[in-house]
Amino acid sequence: MPVQLQHIAHARSGDKGNTVNISVFAYEPEFYQLLKEQLTAERFNAHYRGAIKGDVQRYEVDNIQALNFVAHGALGGGVSRSLSLDNYGKALSAAILGIEIDVPEELLGKLRGF
Repeated sequence: MPVQLQHIAHARSGDKGNTVNISVFAYEPEFYQLLKEQLTAERFNAHYRGAIKGDVQRYEVDNIQALNFVAHGALGGGVSRSLSLDNYGKALSAAILGIEIDVPEELLGKLRGF
């Protein structure tokens, strides 16, 4: 069943210059496995529909059940250069929580806020 990411994980962000760093933390170990399978760097980048102009790297941080994405060219040149306030790290990390992840029926009882 497709479920918004916000029900299986939370996100944190940071930005520096024209690069944003977004980490997605699974609420449950089973959810982390789903994230590793479905939330690729390519899918992450595609979710922003061209707002990210550079490469996206994904790092798996298994010991804390997190994926860390580093997106280059994501901030319109950086805070001091861009007129677009919506592109900063916090807005981008909130936006990723709307992406849909396929969750098996047996895990639906573990969803948060669903």
